[in-house]
Amino acid sequence: MAGKECIFCKIARKEIPAEIVFESQNFIAVPDVHPKVKGHTLILPKKHFTSLMDMPASLGCELLDIIKKVFELKAKEGAEGFNLIVNNLPAAGQIVMHAHVHLLPRKAKDGKDLGL
Repeated sequence: MAGKECIFCKIARKEIPAEIVFESQNFIAVPDVHPKVKGHTLILPKKHFTSLMDMPASLGCELLDIIKKVFELKAKEGAEGFNLIVNNLPAAGQIVMHAHVHLLPRKAKDGKDLGL
């Protein structure tokens, strides 16, 4: 599902209301609707790419900057670290076919086992 029908494209175009955690020229970060931990955030490119394999390398530095900025915001809320999870394509568990990164804020001894 690309473009008009993709739920993440609709969020990026602000056709579906979502709390914006952070936004840049090419990315938007929003809370996950089914969080695995408190503060679980999705970082989405605004343009549709099926997976990170389709995303141009030229966006890599901006994506890394967004990851850092989102974590800085979560650190102000008490996060001490974070996990990054990327599910690329169905065999790896990708459900929404729009590239995205899961940032999961963590605290020492938070008791969360992500099964990694």
